[in-house]
Formats: sequence, structure tokens, C-alpha cells
Amino acid sequence: MYWLDWNCQAVPAVAAPLARKYLFTTLWCASRGFRRGSLEPQVTGPWRNDPLNASGYTRDRILAVLAVAAAALAIPAAATAQETYDIVLAGGRVMDPETGLDAVRNVGINGSTIAAISEEALDGEVVVDVAGLVVSPGFIDLHAHGQTNRANEFQARDGVTTALEMESGVGRLAGYLAERRKGAILNYGATVSHMSVRTLAMPRRRDAAQNALEAAEDDAEGGLVELSFIASVARYDPVAPDEYPALRDALAQGLAEGALGIGMAHQYYPGASLEEILEVFKFASAANTTIYTHVRDMAISAIQEVIANAVATGASLHIVHMNSSSLWNVSPVLELIGGVQRRGFDVTTEAYPYTGASTGLQSTIFDPGWQDKLQISYGDLQWQDTGERLTEETFNSYRATGGTVIIHMMKEEWIREALATDFVMVASDGMPYAPGAHPRSAGTFSRFLGRYVRDEGLMPLMDGLAKITIMPAKRLEGMTDQASTMGRLQVGATADITVFDPETIIDTATFEDDLSYSEGVAHVLVNGEFVVRDGENVPDAMPGTAIVGRGTSGSKAGG
Repeated sequence: MYWLDWNCQAVPAVAAPLARKYLFTTLWCASRGFRRGSLEPQVTGPWRNDPLNASGYTRDRILAVLAVAAAALAIPAAATAQETYDIVLAGGRVMDPETGLDAVRNVGINGSTIAAISEEALDGEVVVDVAGLVVSPGFIDLHAHGQTNRANEFQARDGVTTALEMESGVGRLAGYLAERRKGAILNYGATVSHMSVRTLAMPRRRDAAQNALEAAEDDAEGGLVELSFIASVARYDPVAPDEYPALRDALAQGLAEGALGIGMAHQYYPGASLEEILEVFKFASAANTTIYTHVRDMAISAIQEVIANAVATGASLHIVHMNSSSLWNVSPVLELIGGVQRRGFDVTTEAYPYTGASTGLQSTIFDPGWQDKLQISYGDLQWQDTGERLTEETFNSYRATGGTVIIHMMKEEWIREALATDFVMVASDGMPYAPGAHPRSAGTFSRFLGRYVRDEGLMPLMDGLAKITIMPAKRLEGMTDQASTMGRLQVGATADITVFDPETIIDTATFEDDLSYSEGVAHVLVNGEFVVRDGENVPDAMPGTAIVGRGTSGSKAGG
């Protein structure tokens, strides 16, 4: 099929949006005859003496061209007009790990949705030149304890668009979601905290647990998500069998309020018996939800406990920070997880790209015997507030008053092995904001892409992006409909987008200094709104929305 231009030269047929460009020239040429070379010559009939048709055309051919041209008149104007998008990201290297797209494209955004991905130029109310930059799905962090906007500012500069509290979870989902809906930079959500609800299920501990929850909710900067498992009033107490119904009811209530699963950090409450943990797995299987667990010890047996429970009950399981839970056992732990995956069980895991861990000094991790268990000593502990390395004297002093330490206990080769494994996602385990907090709170994703993917060549960039976009999105798909449009750079996907320079992206936060922003992240959009633009945080941008479980009425709960 052909159109004719103003010189009556043949032009290959074009799609509807460009058809009108040649419609009237085709009609004009048809009314006059055709210049030589327009199509195949065939001199016959009344056209043969027309000076404009020395080449000649049959009447049937002319009528056919006129019929097609007339049909083009029926193309609606709306279909032929060039759409103007709210935002256009022009000329970037678009990378979508789910489809494998890796090409220069223009991305059109309308509202909170990706509306177009095109090789053709797009019109936009705002057009941002991103040539030479990677345009990626926004990074999804499944393990972010920093649930305030100050913490979000650092994560946004690290390319994160969704920051979820899945390990420890929260005790009161409704209150947490209501507080965050007052204004959030990033998308947010959480699991229901097994630690919190197990304590509430114990009549003898209920009042103290209520007080702890209320104190945590009142501490806006210290954590809307209570990390009070560190000083849980029932951490050495088992839940009695006759209290299991109350435990199940409390977990069900959390799911009904929007929890994305169950957070089970039972290393912080060693009183939880093997039977209690199995009971939670049985509940999770029946509720068709996922358990996110910090296993009870840094030993292979702790990994085996939760995997056995998942296999026996059919529950979905995600093991958090397998690097710090495995330590020198990283190889056999990866073998265990990979083995159950290959046999069809829903078990996943994550790691963070640092050799140091972080937690509260009053936690049960530092109960007597911690040095032998972790194979470290006082000098391997760093006090968050001052950066000092501890001695036996300062350890005892700070443990009495409480606070956070950084634990230098992993080797670089363990981290590389975990990150290089294809089924291991990347998550930050970022702490609530504090100036001297663990650098993973600010630099996890830029460090992973800059140091391990680019500089060390641990994997191709597309594979690295998958670990922080589509893989965590798919982990969430069983719990929320929202996940089906997350972690993707596709038409119809949510416009959570990170634009970065693959040659310069890198973390700058260190163990020695206060938190600092990552470099190389040029733009970050959350639900179609810039939260980072031209490498700077956008003041007062609060487009984050709740990512909620299917237990709520409507999984597009906004705010």
C-alpha cells in the first residue's frame, strides 16, 4: 500500500497517526494523474494522453487509491493527533528486566502511569532530556526500617521508590498507615509484627506491651515502625498453646488492616518455641500469606528450621539478610535455599552489600556468649552515636543505657558470593534515621550497582536491576494487586522510575562519617511525580502511597 507526496512520488503506507499527512496529496495527485515513477506503469484508457501521466495508470488502480484515501478520512482526529503527555523522559536507555528491553526510547507519563514507550519523539508538558542515562523501574526495598521522610530523603537519592518494613513489621497496621498517609516521599507498607502480637496474646504481658506500642507510635522520628523487639517485654517468654488462638486472631487482624505478610524476627525473642514458630507457619499457609523472617540464630540449623516449616506447611517464606544470618556458612545456606526453590517451594532471600551489620546493643544478640557465637569481640563493635570502637568497659556501660551499634563481622567474599547468586535479591536493612547510622541506610542500591555490578563486573547491569526491581515486585505479587504494576518499565505500569548514570552511580556514605547522599541518581519519580530532579531532592514532594495487602478493601489505598 502506498500514499503519494506533493511530487506524486510513491510513499510507503504509514500508520493512522501519520495518514493525514499524505491524504490530501494523494487525492490531489489522483485528480491530476500521476508523474512518471509513481508506481508500476500501465498506459491505458482515458489517462494515457494526460501529460502528468506519461507513465499511465489503470482506472481500477486510481479508484483503489481514491477508496483508500477516502477511508482515511474516517480516521478520528483524536487518533491522528500527537498526544501531549504530562512528563516525557526523552532519549534515555530504557531497561526493563521483565521484558529484556534495553534500547534508547522516549517514555511518556500521564498521571501516575507510564502511558507510552516509543522510538518516536513524544510531546510533553515537561520534557526532560535523559540521553546517556539509564531509565529503570524504581528500586524496591523490601527491608527498610527507616519509615520517616528524613530516612526517605536518603533512600530517594539512592534510587528507591518503595521502602517497605517487612522484617520486624508493625504491631498496629491501621495506625501506621494512617500516620504515613499524612505525607510520604516514597511508597510504604509493612508486615504485621509477630513480636508485637505474640506479646499482646499473653495476658500477663498485655499491659506492658500496650505501653511499648504506644511509646513507639508517639516517637515519630525514632520509628513509626517499632523496633521495640530490641527490648520486648516478653522476649524470653514462650506463647502457651492455649494462647495460640489469640495469636492467630491478632495476626489475622493485621492482615485485614493491610499487612503485606508476617514479620518474624525471632532471634530477638528467643523465648519463641519451635512449636510456636511452626504454629505461625501453619497460620501463614492457611491465610496464603508470606513470612519474612530473621532466623533465630547465625547457624545452619536456624535456616533449616524455617525451610522445614515452609516445606511442611506450604507457607511462603522470605529469609531476610541471608548474608548476616549465614556469615561463614553462606555457601551451604545458598545451597539449601536454591535446592528448595528448584523443587518448587516458595522460598526467597535477600542480602545487602556491606560487611557490617547493625542492631541494638540491648538486644538478645549480645546476651552472654555472643563473642563465641559471632566469632568477634568488643573492638568489632562501633557505637553509632560517636563512631568509637567499644571496649569491655564501654560495652557494659552502653548496654546498660541502650543504643545502636554497627557490628563488623562479615568478609567481603561472603558478600560477593551472596550478591552474585541469581536468586538473591538486594535489600538495605536500612536503620531509622540517625546521623551516624549504618551507611546501608543511604547507599545500598548505588553501592550495589556502582561497585559490584559496574566496577567488579559481578553480573550484567540488567541482571543487577532485576534484583532490585522485578524480583521484589514478584515477591509481593501474592499479597497485593499493586505489585503487578511495580518493578516494571512498561506501558500501563506505575510510573515509579529511577534515572541514573551507569558510569557514575556510587554510594558515598561510610562507616566513619555521618550519612551522605549517593551520587549518580539524576531523577526519581514516585507515582509520576519527581521526588529527585537533576540530582537534588524536590522540596515538599509527597507522592508516596500505601502498598497494602489484599486483606483491605481495595489494594489501591492511596495517600
